[in-house]
Amino acid sequence: MPSFDIVSKVDAQTLDNAINNAKKEILNRYDFNGSKSTIELDKKTNAITIVTEDDMRLKAITDSIISRMMKQNLDPKSLDFGKEHAASGNMIKKEINIKEGIDKEAAKKIVAKIKDSKLKVQASMMDDQVRVQSKNIDDLQKVISLCRGEDFGQPLQFINMRN
Repeated sequence: MPSFDIVSKVDAQTLDNAINNAKKEILNRYDFNGSKSTIELDKKTNAITIVTEDDMRLKAITDSIISRMMKQNLDPKSLDFGKEHAASGNMIKKEINIKEGIDKEAAKKIVAKIKDSKLKVQASMMDDQVRVQSKNIDDLQKVISLCRGEDFGQPLQFINMRN
């Protein structure tokens, strides 16, 4: 029976490239001359740590990261901005987590939306993804277009299309 999976993943290498480009941009900017600002990507915890002097620079760094992600075709909805807090001295530290996988609430919304569409498909939650099955491959393509038209709060990818 034809099926596909709906997932939410961020390509680690592309994200690393976007962060490195943002670092280069920040180092070359005139308003960051002499700044002690740092951007670190922890690949194990999927978190970006920003340390800088003030709110203006923090906003400029986050804007740079978002623009670099968009240029690399990564969706900035996958970023979960935490609160900034004081680091040592007069520095500000901010952690940005990268969302991996579809959380339970978003998966329930996706399954409910698919069931409300009255298409002859079966949608089921499996860990951090949603599997959609149908006898007709055209119905599966309608589900993909339906999900692309909705905003579920995180980027979605459609993988493992099988006949």
